[in-house]
Amino acid sequence: MGSLRPWHIAVLVVVLILLFGAKRLPDAARGLGRSMRILKAETKGLADDDVNAKADAQHGRQPLASTEDDRPSVVDPVERVRDK
Repeated sequence: MGSLRPWHIAVLVVVLILLFGAKRLPDAARGLGRSMRILKAETKGLADDDVNAKADAQHGRQPLASTEDDRPSVVDPVERVRDK
């Protein structure tokens, strides 16, 4: 039950070609590569945010918190017409 042997890989390739077809495999591999790049960038971004938050905490800076008072009020257009 150890490692993959060359014939295991050959059988896997044949099954993939039968399932997806030779024309779809490059597109599927491209899509998988894009997804992996996006995942890597997002995890790196999260790690950078965590490092920045720790550095801010060490220097005594408070994170910016958004409250409802900070947001601009939204007036319903129907209410504007009724008020006139």
